Amino acid sequence: MGLFDKKFCSICGEKIGLLGNRKLEDGNCCKDCASRLSPFFSERRHSTVEDIKEQLAYREANKAEVEKFNVTRTLGEGTKVYVDEDQKKFIVSRSSKWRDENPDVIPFSSITGCETRIDESRTEEKMKDNDGNLISYRPPRYSHDYDFDVKIYVNNPYFDEINFQINRSSVTEQSNGTVLRHGAEYESYAKSLEEIKEIFSGIREDVRAEAAAATAPKVPVKCPGCGANTLPDEKGCCEYCGCALPLN
Repeated sequence: MGLFDKKFCSICGEKIGLLGNRKLEDGNCCKDCASRLSPFFSERRHSTVEDIKEQLAYREANKAEVEKFNVTRTLGEGTKVYVDEDQKKFIVSRSSKWRDENPDVIPFSSITGCETRIDESRTEEKMKDNDGNLISYRPPRYSHDYDFDVKIYVNNPYFDEINFQINRSSVTEQSNGTVLRHGAEYESYAKSLEEIKEIFSGIREDVRAEAAAATAPKVPVKCPGCGANTLPDEKGCCEYCGCALPLN
């Protein structure tokens, strides 16, 4: 088969245009089908046609989850984390019209960890001497660029981490060899990072506690209503009279 022979998408069957092919392990994928995959998915070239079909089915089902998603909390400014605290789920999106993007709806129970980092790069500023040569200031002056990174680890069949920056563009600050005092923009992003780390670490601990409670053996308690020793039902009530039982 020649380099410029017509290719057809192994997923939808449509003809693939010039430069539009996305190679799979055992077939081809058109740009349209590839665009519907999760933005956090990075293993396309090592995926089979069946793998991609399964993920597209998952992505189609995800649309219903997006419709039910109700934002109760928003974190970040560039790429944002939207949280639905009632359903215990979250999404990550850079778009204000996030529903149109079909973002992956991730349950809290899928979170396995969270890391945050402030990435710094430093460049020395120079001046020209009388001969036009670049020389250092005395004391040296530096330009500092900062990006505020988040990595959320998840248990998902198609990706295991979500990486993004909460800042829209790098935060730039200058120093002249003395102690660098960060400005309001830097401090705001740093505070947002701490909040995200605290929230997602807390979510992970809550999930662990709920899992432990679910597997713990039930202990009989005395019902305050009828006085019987009873095991709580699914609603935490007495199996005899239906009275609410104490939590401990």
